[in-house]
Amino acid sequence: MSNRVISADCHIDLIWLPPDLFTANAPAAFKDRMPYVTDGEPGPRWTARNGVDFGLQNGMGSAGREYVPGQIHRSDRMAEQGLYEDGKKGIRRLTDPDLRIKDQDIDGVHAEVLYGILGASARLDDPDAATVMMRIYNEWLADFCATHPDRLAGIASIPGYDIDAAVAEIERVAARGVVKGLEVPSTTGMKPLYHKHWAPLWAAAAAAKLPVHFHTVGGAKPDFESMEPMEQRQAFAVFITGFQMNMAQKLMEVIYGGVLEDNPDLIVVIGESGIGWIPYILDHMDLEWEDQFQDLNLTMKPSAYWHRQCRATYQSDPVGLRLIDLLGEDNIMWGSDFPHPDGVWPDSQEFIAREMAGVADELRQKIVCDNAAKLYGLPGSDGAAA
Repeated sequence: MSNRVISADCHIDLIWLPPDLFTANAPAAFKDRMPYVTDGEPGPRWTARNGVDFGLQNGMGSAGREYVPGQIHRSDRMAEQGLYEDGKKGIRRLTDPDLRIKDQDIDGVHAEVLYGILGASARLDDPDAATVMMRIYNEWLADFCATHPDRLAGIASIPGYDIDAAVAEIERVAARGVVKGLEVPSTTGMKPLYHKHWAPLWAAAAAAKLPVHFHTVGGAKPDFESMEPMEQRQAFAVFITGFQMNMAQKLMEVIYGGVLEDNPDLIVVIGESGIGWIPYILDHMDLEWEDQFQDLNLTMKPSAYWHRQCRATYQSDPVGLRLIDLLGEDNIMWGSDFPHPDGVWPDSQEFIAREMAGVADELRQKIVCDNAAKLYGLPGSDGAAA
């Protein structure tokens, strides 16, 4: 049996990027609207002219939090590998391609799919500047992945508020030909995916033959400031535990909305969504469609679109792995979520071995390697590019 592993959900976060990336590459009219690094506490911080704080340079997770020993077990495991200490020294292990490869070697991972800065660009709260920011990042990402094309598969960050800008960026990154997919917003408050606003984006993605990704960002955060300390902890526990369930909304919108009916070659990936909840949603969609929604623009039952055109990633989901026959063995992909504090690096092999102990070898290899290899054109379990 091959032991090749591809993580279909990893991250490049703003706070680990070169500190002058955006200010050095932005057009003159946008330079003072770009994120940059300035002095702060307890160290240099990423910020922007309008005062938005992106977090500590080379900090923990997408928000650039300060690492505090003993607070999060998974972060402690990362810290044991020297990740955060190196970050304080200015050693950007996550955005130096050769160092990134070494960290994946520690974890027994042979290739990874890289989600990007879409969330940070939204926090900039400056739509035109965010479009420039994403263009700069996507160009950097292509250069980064080109250093190790068999091991790094980048997902371009695409704006969602300006569809003309989104289509232009899809066409631009597709023409360069390095990135392997597109990530579009999955935030609360945006237009639903069945809205006509999105139609040109679906068409452009389908024409580019690039899968569209929605990465979980959870729902609206609780108003912690109005709560007592214990209530804050309880609200945070609910928020974190239910984080991935918000992807059910996106899945229902693209299927019920006829997006996959109208674009039969389009692949949609929901990242870090978990998988255990999906069979229930599919079964319930089928039930409701048969009972009262056959007037929708669908020629198949909703679950058929999932099996034909959808994928989902998980990092730890023993319940979901008991439902593979319902999910479809071609529709799920494992990911480590590296380097986020809820990820499983550097213990991915332990998680895989424990959770897939009862899964047949051939099926295991599909989930941890070959499904991602096929989708992103990476070497599969046989070592050959899919």
